[in-house]
Amino acid sequence: MATYLLKTEPSTYSFADLVRQKRATWDGIANAAALIHLRNIKRGDDLLIYHTGDDKAVVGLARAASDAYADPKNPGQTPQGLPRHAVVDISAVKAAQSPLTLAAIKADKRFAEFALVRISRLSVMPVPSAIDAAIRALAGL
Repeated sequence: MATYLLKTEPSTYSFADLVRQKRATWDGIANAAALIHLRNIKRGDDLLIYHTGDDKAVVGLARAASDAYADPKNPGQTPQGLPRHAVVDISAVKAAQSPLTLAAIKADKRFAEFALVRISRLSVMPVPSAIDAAIRALAGL
């Protein structure tokens, strides 16, 4: 199974909201690069939830409860036959014991090539296995 990082503004939708609801549809992704990554999410993939805004930290772990699928509120296909706008159902797994801040990530040389550091505006990104293991260890996931 793969791991992805999903960014959210906690004042809009937080990890605590997901924990309370237990399951949600992750939608609203418009960036072309982020959509490419979102379309690749498969049921069972792990999802690191990252709060943007004032928090700027990995705050929890979720799991893909479905493969990515076409957004029913925004239908349409790309010329390649993929959903123009994709969504994925996710469920909460656990909160980070120690939220891992962006400052800590940037200070650690192991993360220098990670998309979170290099492409700061990307809202969905794959997490390479070595980086995934380091994040989980540092965040208590």
